[in-house]
Formats: sequence, C-alpha cells, structure tokens
Amino acid sequence: MKLRDKRNLNVEIINNEFLTDVIDGLNQKPKTLKPKYFYDNRGAELFTEICKTPEYYPTRTEIEILKLNAKDIASEIGDNVALIEYGSGALEKIQILLNVLENPAGIIPVDISKDQLIEATAELQTMYPDLKIIPIPADFTKPISIPKLSPAPANRVAFFPGSTIGNFEPDLAISFLQGVTDTIGPGGLLLIGFDLKKQTETLVAAYDDKAGITETFNKNILHRINTELGGNFDIQSFKHIARYNEKEGRIEMHLESQTNQSVSIKNTVFQFMEKETIHTENCYKFTETDFKALASKAGLSPVKAWNDNRRYFAVMLLRAS
Repeated sequence: MKLRDKRNLNVEIINNEFLTDVIDGLNQKPKTLKPKYFYDNRGAELFTEICKTPEYYPTRTEIEILKLNAKDIASEIGDNVALIEYGSGALEKIQILLNVLENPAGIIPVDISKDQLIEATAELQTMYPDLKIIPIPADFTKPISIPKLSPAPANRVAFFPGSTIGNFEPDLAISFLQGVTDTIGPGGLLLIGFDLKKQTETLVAAYDDKAGITETFNKNILHRINTELGGNFDIQSFKHIARYNEKEGRIEMHLESQTNQSVSIKNTVFQFMEKETIHTENCYKFTETDFKALASKAGLSPVKAWNDNRRYFAVMLLRAS
C-alpha cells in the first residue's frame, strides 16, 4: 500500500480547519472570518509592507519607546532574569532589551510559526552565543508549559510587544493575561505594549492607508478562500472598510459587498445583500486606565509605563501578585 505524503496530509488537515472556520463564520449574523487566516506567505509580506506605511504608527512607535527607555526598563526589570516572549516572530524587539540587561539567565521565545522560530532563534544565537535560548513552537493563546531554567533565574519576565493584546476580545484578553500571571508566578513581571486611544482620523488611517496595502491585505483572505477552498468570490465587488467603534473602543475591519450577490464555497452557497459586510478583524485601543483595570482582573499591578511624545502608544511593566 502506498503511504500518503505527510506534507500533503498536513495541508489537507489545515485546509479542512480553514474550510470549517470559513463556513461557520459566514453562517453567522453578522458574517465573520478569523483574522489568523490573513497570514499565508502573501499576507505576511503584505503586513510587513503595512508596517512601513506612513499611516501605520504602532510598530515604529513601540520600537522608539523601547530604544529611548531601554536602560530605565532594564533597571526596573533587574538582573539575571528569564525572558519569555509571546509571539516572538523575528525576535527583533527583544534584542533591544538584551543589549541593556545585565546577565540575562536566558530567553524562551514562543511562536506559532515553527520555521520562523527556528530560523530567528539560530540567528539570535549567533549574535549572543553565550545566551541560553529555549524556543517553543506553540499557539500562545492556548495553555502551554514553559520550562524552568537551570540554574534558577532571579525572576521571570514575560514580554508581549506589538499591541497584540488588542486583537483579543476583552474576556479572552483577561484569560490570556491570567495564564501569563500563572506562568511568571508571584512577583514575576510582564512588559507589554498596547495602542492608546486617539483621534479617530489617525486610528482609521492606520488601517486604511492611501497606498491601499491594508485593503489588499484584507482582501487577501478572499483570495485564499478562492485558491485553497475553491470559492468563487468576485473580489472586486467587495470594498475594504476600516472604522472606529467608539462604544467598544476598537478599530474594526470589514469587507463590504457592493451588490446583491451569491458566493459558493464547495457545496455551500452564501447570499450577500448590498452593503452587507464580513467582519474580519478587531483591534482594541486603550487608555492607560483602561488597561490597568483589565490587567488587575488577571492579578497584575502596574509598576511603570513609558510613552512616546505624542502619547500614541504605551509600554507598561506590571507585576504579578
């Protein structure tokens, strides 16, 4: 009997999950799609381009805050700590901390993308050959076991940059932060970046750049459905919409149907009315008071916060009780 190629089997499993999530989401009222499906190779490339647009301030603002306040952050964190980075990606931001921390005990980067994690870890190890690095390929939104370093560090410090916390619904954000609190233990620290509430025009522009890169990024999910799931979306008949929901305190991304139309995926047909939308992403924004209240529900108390001059973004250090 001929064995099936494991790579093909993995693709099939992923596509089955993708199909199930798409069918379930488009059957909801209002229709939704999970934002994690933005990120195929093309989606990842597009997001990198979004970060370079003049309108998209979060990435460069957070890096600016970390660089300008690195020594102060290091003094608050202390020596001989174990760093746990959630959603570590290319491990670029953590290098800002490594360059100023005294004798870090080691770092534990956690990321869902195994290949990127292995590549980034290998590159970081060449830059810091004496640093202990234990990569964990995992979905950090689910419970994971973080190994203990030996010898034991003076403290555990979780690092969660990028305002990724804003992509969680509030109840899920609290659950995630509670998991972090359990991981770092009493007295442990969390260094987290989050986007601040500001003028609506600035917020919306960050998710609707003039070059149209975010529009292409949002529509990429429809391309994926057509290519990978055999859908027949007429992509040009959907319009990218970014709007600020002031009541909920979040940016919402939608794809709006420009006409009455039907779309089929496999054997399922979906009807769209003109102006009906597919809700693709939420990005919650905070005041520092908002975030302190959220964090307190997870057993975290603020130690210190740092901002840019415009107060567009915050990096906050919190301690677990």
